[in-house]
Amino acid sequence: QVQLVESGGGLVQPGGSLRLSCVASGSIFSIDTMGWYRQAPEKQRELVAVMPTIGITNYADSVKGRFTISRDNAKNTVYLQMNSLKPEDTAVYYCNTRATSYSRTLRDYWGQGTQVTVSS
Repeated sequence: QVQLVESGGGLVQPGGSLRLSCVASGSIFSIDTMGWYRQAPEKQRELVAVMPTIGITNYADSVKGRFTISRDNAKNTVYLQMNSLKPEDTAVYYCNTRATSYSRTLRDYWGQGTQVTVSS
């Protein structure tokens, strides 16, 4: 099994910044992608940013120029630096990885979610 543990959420004023972190651990053979999704109340979960091990990073249009995703592959860790936060960024943010376990099963894994609230 693969476990994801997120940290870094909280309450921030509009225009402020937060940095989310997510560490993947467990029976990881290889990682294809690591990324972040979010779900606001009464809305569907949506992609925020995803970074493949090989390939092009993808951002939601709504966060381009404000959010930056990065990875530390040696630590199986993904970060999301969020700047110029807006009230509409308020959501539960979920870490995701598409990984192959030692059993050679490729699948998506999800963290428990971390709340980000942008409010004055």
